Amino acid sequence: MTSSSDRSQAVDVADPKTYEVFTYGCQMNVHDSERLSGLLENAGYVRAPEGSDGDADVVVFNTCAVRENADNKLYGNLGRLAPRKTSRPGMQIAVGGCLAQKDRDTIVKKAPWVDVVFGTHNIGKLPVLLERARVQEEAQVEIAESLEAFPSTLPTRRESAYAAWVSISVGCNNTCTFCIVPALRGKEKDRRTGDILAEIEALVGEGVSEITLLGQNVNAYGSDIGDREAFSKLLRACGEIEGLERVRFTSPHPRDFTDDVIAAMAETPNVMPQLHMPMQSGSDTVLKAMRRSYRQERYLGIIEKVRAAIPDAAITTDIIVGFPGETEEDFEQTMHAVREARFSAAFTFQYSKRPGTPAATMENQVPKEVVQARYERLVALQEEISWEENKKQVGRTLDLMVAEGEGRKDGATHRLSGRAPDNRLVHFTKPDQEVRPGDVVTVEITYAAPHHLLAEGAVLNVRPTRAGDAWEKRTKETRDTQQGVLLGLPKVGVPEPLPVVTGGCAVD
Repeated sequence: MTSSSDRSQAVDVADPKTYEVFTYGCQMNVHDSERLSGLLENAGYVRAPEGSDGDADVVVFNTCAVRENADNKLYGNLGRLAPRKTSRPGMQIAVGGCLAQKDRDTIVKKAPWVDVVFGTHNIGKLPVLLERARVQEEAQVEIAESLEAFPSTLPTRRESAYAAWVSISVGCNNTCTFCIVPALRGKEKDRRTGDILAEIEALVGEGVSEITLLGQNVNAYGSDIGDREAFSKLLRACGEIEGLERVRFTSPHPRDFTDDVIAAMAETPNVMPQLHMPMQSGSDTVLKAMRRSYRQERYLGIIEKVRAAIPDAAITTDIIVGFPGETEEDFEQTMHAVREARFSAAFTFQYSKRPGTPAATMENQVPKEVVQARYERLVALQEEISWEENKKQVGRTLDLMVAEGEGRKDGATHRLSGRAPDNRLVHFTKPDQEVRPGDVVTVEITYAAPHHLLAEGAVLNVRPTRAGDAWEKRTKETRDTQQGVLLGLPKVGVPEPLPVVTGGCAVD
């Protein structure tokens, strides 16, 4: 007799079922979605054609629970799919991620047409749970309380041929009062260094030339074994991997940002001159209320040290406006810190209550109209600084790694786009010779805007790379597969080097 678990590993190849994965939230969720796609393809499913928009045999929502509208977004999408599922026998809907870990049975109560609910710790069970739900004809809710397997050890369908996420830890040991992630992702757990380096070497062997080390508090790596220099040692070890051209990491916590990490960044050639380090607030009073274990002076001191060691470093951050109790004086301290730090970009957010966090029940919640006004002032200041900092790049000659699909107007302007070593987005004139995503071009910057740079002259040099070869091979394979089974181009989330929203712990 074949068990449901066995059956889940093989969908009828004569009539393959399609799937779609919709991802909300942070880089950790994007990385998890790559694994969910890999698990489903390993079980015999194929990606639905591009533009299916929920019209697949299996639709998976990988959710975030950090922002206030996360619940509404999920249940709105589930409601939209209800009539479609009624008219399509055999269609299955699964909900995973942080919101699933938090709400559990509530999801099935609110949306009884959902077939599977799984949490952040057991994403590897998705194919089994789908098959079990099909055979038993009832919803399967399975939420593990501890990690079953590191995401990077599961099958994967990477969304980029030339750039990849590498998870070095999961979970978080901090207790920030605005953040629910530790309750959903659990305590920090580190991967073995040897396993991390083996994965990176395997990725490089496949043609990957850029990796981003990923963790909720990535620079706290080593806390499991009591080695405070484990992260800097890992960065230096990455520098020994032949063929690995660019190393990035996100997101570090100021508390754990030590001088040895700065030295490793400065002295390891393939570690890029880029740092995304969440500040959250410039007010010591607010930082204390947030339970952020540093103060403005400490934060700005780290920035000063990084710039002394790496003068060309581009530094970005996260800032929350309107945290409970924030006064005008507190907000002015944030504005002061932004002026002093001169971030190349900042991801700014209006505080939103999250049930289950201490901040949600704090007194002195700031009125919405006050938060909005402060938010607009902060955004205006940062726009001004970003533009001024970008103008300093004009006249510089930079090596860009050609990107795939980052310039929305590239087709109309006959340009291509790429990322500079410091992660700035650059649009450049398309050269006469072929250039592929993953290849490297040398350009001179001619114009600066607040959020991008232009290189309007001729490309100075084109360097074909193994990463470009990998992209070309993968594109051909995808095209051939499309002709056979209408497999859509990947859309779950190419790992862009610029961090998405992190909130201090890689969350949206």
